[in-house]
Amino acid sequence: MPELPEVETVRRGLIAGTLGRQIVAVDVLHPRPVRRHLLGPESFAAELVGRTFAEPRRRGKYLWLPFTDGDALLAHLGMSGQFRLDAATAPLAPNTRVLITLADGDPQLRFVDQRMFGGLSISAGGADLPAEVAHIGRDPFDPEFDLAAAVTRLRRKRTGIKRALLDQQLVSGIGNIYADEALWLARLHYARATSTLPRARAVAVLTAAGDVMATALGQGGTSFDTLYVNVNGASGYFDRSLAVYGQEGRPCPRCGTLVRREPFMNRSAFRCPRCQRTPSGAAYAG
Repeated sequence: MPELPEVETVRRGLIAGTLGRQIVAVDVLHPRPVRRHLLGPESFAAELVGRTFAEPRRRGKYLWLPFTDGDALLAHLGMSGQFRLDAATAPLAPNTRVLITLADGDPQLRFVDQRMFGGLSISAGGADLPAEVAHIGRDPFDPEFDLAAAVTRLRRKRTGIKRALLDQQLVSGIGNIYADEALWLARLHYARATSTLPRARAVAVLTAAGDVMATALGQGGTSFDTLYVNVNGASGYFDRSLAVYGQEGRPCPRCGTLVRREPFMNRSAFRCPRCQRTPSGAAYAG
């Protein structure tokens, strides 16, 4: 699933192609991506026509396109959702699901989703913050993100540090990739107990998460395959800079020890066994 840098890259790419533009036609090519609209695809399309886009917004991994009338088009990218801005005459990318045609011509906004775990829905009154996203915590790029308060909440949890980083209600935007990279930067094992973590180390890991995501954003995010691309179809390049995530059997950039891949919550965790030693006793929360 795209994490904060990937979603922010898409949000920025959408600005020039949507801001201030009016919708004149919507074609739903497959009903599943609009399944949350209970009245069906035809109603979904009809409700969008005539609306004008304001500036796209984001919180953590969640993206929405506000309308000037106060509602919003909420987008959940899931595992493979993409927005594309293409000429209306351009061939459709494989798995294109929704076409949004705008009043002043090209580019046309297209929603592409191979696996169809994502989707689009209309959020009534959701221009500033959709109700569907209100429970999500602020992310490190948010001007109102309170690092001290986030550290306090993190240290009150009784869990492992990686589980805490993945909790979108605590701090949003961090997924498996950037959690592993932040933990490597902070020299913390993924099972280090949050309840016994010194405040300075909690500050360090949350700061590291913000830093690694900022670096990734500067490189267009992380692309391992064609499931994540920007609105022009371009891939991100941060995968070339990853220290541990996906680097099993390769030397740690800091000490040269071979990176390990270990099972974690039905997925994987990558770490350097020397830089991120397994905690013991009360410091462990596996």
